[in-house]
Amino acid sequence: MSTRRSLLLPPCLAFALTCGGPSLLAAPVDVSRIDGPPPPVAPDVVARDEAGRATLRAVRVEGPLTIDGRLDEAIYGEVTAISGFIQQEPHEGAAATEPTDVWVFFDDNHLYISARCWDSDPDRIVADELRRDHDRLVENDNFGVTLDTFYDRRNGYLFYTTPMGALSDSLITDESSSGRDWNTVWEVRTARFERGWTVEMAIPFRSLRFAPGRDQIWGINFRRTISRKNERSHLTPVARAWGRGGVLRLSASASLVGLEVPAGRPPLEMKPYTSARLDTDHVADPARLNAFGGDVGVDLKYGLTRGLTLDVTTNTDFAQVEVDEQQVNLTRFSLFFPEKRDFFLEGQGIFAFAGQGGGGGGGGGGGNIPILFFSRRIGLSDGQEVPIQVGSRLTGRAGRYSVGALAIRTGASPDGEVDPTTFSVVRVKRDVLRRSNVGAIVTHRQPSGGGRSANLAAGLDASFTFFDGLKLNAYIAETQTPGVTGDERSHRTQVDFTGDRFGFVADHLRVGANFNPEVGYVRRQDIRREFGRFRYSPRPARLTGIRKFDFSAEYEYLALGDGRPDTRSVELQGAATFENGDSFEVELQGVVETLADAFDLTETVVLPAGIYDYRYARATYSLGPQRRFGGEAGVRIGEFYGGRRDDISYQGRIEVWPTLSVEPRLSVNRVRLPEGRFTATLAGGRVNYTFTPRMLLSALLQYNSSAESFGTNLRFRWEYRPGSELFVVYSEGRATERRRGDLPSTESRSFVVKIARLMRF
Repeated sequence: MSTRRSLLLPPCLAFALTCGGPSLLAAPVDVSRIDGPPPPVAPDVVARDEAGRATLRAVRVEGPLTIDGRLDEAIYGEVTAISGFIQQEPHEGAAATEPTDVWVFFDDNHLYISARCWDSDPDRIVADELRRDHDRLVENDNFGVTLDTFYDRRNGYLFYTTPMGALSDSLITDESSSGRDWNTVWEVRTARFERGWTVEMAIPFRSLRFAPGRDQIWGINFRRTISRKNERSHLTPVARAWGRGGVLRLSASASLVGLEVPAGRPPLEMKPYTSARLDTDHVADPARLNAFGGDVGVDLKYGLTRGLTLDVTTNTDFAQVEVDEQQVNLTRFSLFFPEKRDFFLEGQGIFAFAGQGGGGGGGGGGGNIPILFFSRRIGLSDGQEVPIQVGSRLTGRAGRYSVGALAIRTGASPDGEVDPTTFSVVRVKRDVLRRSNVGAIVTHRQPSGGGRSANLAAGLDASFTFFDGLKLNAYIAETQTPGVTGDERSHRTQVDFTGDRFGFVADHLRVGANFNPEVGYVRRQDIRREFGRFRYSPRPARLTGIRKFDFSAEYEYLALGDGRPDTRSVELQGAATFENGDSFEVELQGVVETLADAFDLTETVVLPAGIYDYRYARATYSLGPQRRFGGEAGVRIGEFYGGRRDDISYQGRIEVWPTLSVEPRLSVNRVRLPEGRFTATLAGGRVNYTFTPRMLLSALLQYNSSAESFGTNLRFRWEYRPGSELFVVYSEGRATERRRGDLPSTESRSFVVKIARLMRF
C-alpha cells in the first residue's frame, strides 16, 4: 500500500481549458437567446406561444423547503402553478387527461421541483418498483424533469420519481443517449392524497454543471406518465414518433429564466472507501482457500470550471458490481457484455463515437458496428479483474465543445498473463448547426516494456440532424499496431429517418482485415456490410383495443474483403401494440451464410465449412406494465445450419408486494444437426427486496447447461446518506458436473464488505 504512484492527468487538459477560453467568462443573460416566447412578468410564472412553446420563471424562496412530498407550505398557495400538459401518447397534441401542477423554486443552494399529479382513479395508480434507476420505473406512473443547464438544446440531465418515491437520475447526451447509471446527490419525497399524488425534489446546484454567471437561462421540461392509460404528456409538445425517448429531446424543451446560481469556487468531492474480502478459488493457479484481503482507495472529483470536471481514482475497486448475466452463444462470434462499473459509466455519453454509445458500449450492443472505445477493455481480462492502480478522467463542456479524456494505469493480472498497461483516450466534439456535431477520438494502449505491443486508434465522426427525424451519421477510423500493415481502416455512412408513420434506414460499413482498436470492440473484421430497413406504422382508428401496428422489412448483406459473400439475410416483421400496453410481434427471417472454415458450435458439435441456407420464425408476446404478473415470452422454430433449432424463452416479473418482486428467466434452445444434437438451457432469475429507495437486497441465480455451472450472487446496497454507500456481496460458482477429477463442486466463492463515504467541500 505504500507504493508511490505518479498522478496521470489527461493529455488534452490544456487544450480543453484553452478552447473554453473566453466562452467560459461570466456574462449577463441575453434574453434574445430564448428559444420561445418572451419571459413572463411577475407574478406570472409561465408564458406560451401559439406553437405551444413555453418560457418559465423560477421563483426564489428565502429559506430551504422541507422535502416531505406534502406540498403543505404556504408558498404553494401564493405562487401560481405551471400546468397545461400536452399529450405525446396516445393522442399527440391533445390536452393530458389528468391535470398536473408544477412549481419551480430555488434558494442559494438548491433547485426545487414540486408537482401535484391529479388522478381521477387513484386506486389504479401503478407503483410497484423502488430500485434506483431500474428499467421498471419508467413502466410505473412517474413524474420527471429534464434540465438543459448549458442551454445548448442537446445535453442535460433527467430526474424522475414514482408514487413510491423511487429515484432515477441520468445524463442526456446529444438528445438520444441517456447515461442512466450516473448517480448524483439529490433528494425526492412523494405522498398520496385523496385525488392523486405529490412530489418534492431538491437538487443541489453543486450536483449540476452549468455555464458561468449568476443569472442563467436553462432548458426545462416535465414528463408525466399514467401507466394504466399508457399515456405520456409533457409541458411542451413532444412528437410521438420519438417514443419514450421524447423526454430526451431537449430541443423541444421550455426555457427557464429568473434562476440565480450561487457564486464561488467549483465543487470538490472526496469519496474514500475501505473493503475486506474472503476468497476461495479452486480453479485458479495456485488455488486459493479462504484467502483474506482488504484494500483502501479514494475517488476525487474537482470542478476545474463550472463546465469541466476532473475525476481522479486510486486503487479503484468494483467489488460491489453485480455479475454479468450469462448468455447462450450459438454464433461464431464473441459475446458482448455491457459495462456496469460506476467509474466508466459516468460521462460515458461524451465518449460516444459515431452514435455507438459511450464507454459502456451502450448503443453499440455488440453488433457488426465497431466501437472505438469500449471500457471493458480496461481492468478486465477474460472476465477476470485486473487491478486499476491510478487513473484520471476529464469530462464536460467548454464553450461549444464537449471534452472527454481518460488516462488509466492497470497492474498485472493475477495469473500473470496481462502486463501492467497504460490506457489513454481523448474525445472532442463540437456543436454545429442546431442539433448536429463533428468530433474526433484517439485511443492508445501501451503495455509496459515495449513499443511493439502498443496500439493506437483514431477516428473522425459527424452526426447531422435535419428536420425532426432525419439523421446522417458517418465516421472514418484507422488503427496502428507495430508489425501490422495494410487494411487498418474502417468507415461507415448511415441515413436514418424516424417518423411516426414511416421510417427507413440505409447503412454502409467497411471494416478492414487489420482494423484492430485494442481499447474498443470489433465483432467482425475484413467485411463490407450493406443494410436497409423500411417501416410502416399505421394507427388504426376503427380497431378497438389496438393502438398501433408496425410492419417492417430489412435486408442485410455482408461480403468479405475480397468480395466473396459471407452472410445475406431478409427479415419481415409485424407487430401490434395494444391500448393496455401489451404487444405482440412476429418475425420471419431467411439466411444464407457461408462458412469459410469449420467452427465449434459446442465442445462436441463442429459445423463443417460450406454454404448454409435456412429459414425460421419467431413470435413474442409482452405483457403491459400494469400487470402484477408480467414479462415477455417468445418461441422460435425453424431451420438452423442444415438442421433444426427450436427455442422457448421467458423473462418476466412477479410482484409479490410492492417492495418484493421475483424476476424469473428461462431459455431452452433445442438444436438438432447432422453433426450432433444438444439442448442449451439457461434458467434462473432475480429476487429483490427493497427496504427503501436507498436500501436494496437482491439475489441473482443462474444455471447454464452449456457451461455446466450454477452461479449465485447476493448483494446488499445501502446508501446510508446521499452519495455514501455500504455494500455486502456474496458470490459463488458451482460446477454441475465433476469434469476435473477430484475438483469439488464449488469452484469459487467470495464474500466482500465495502463502505464508501462521500465528503463535499
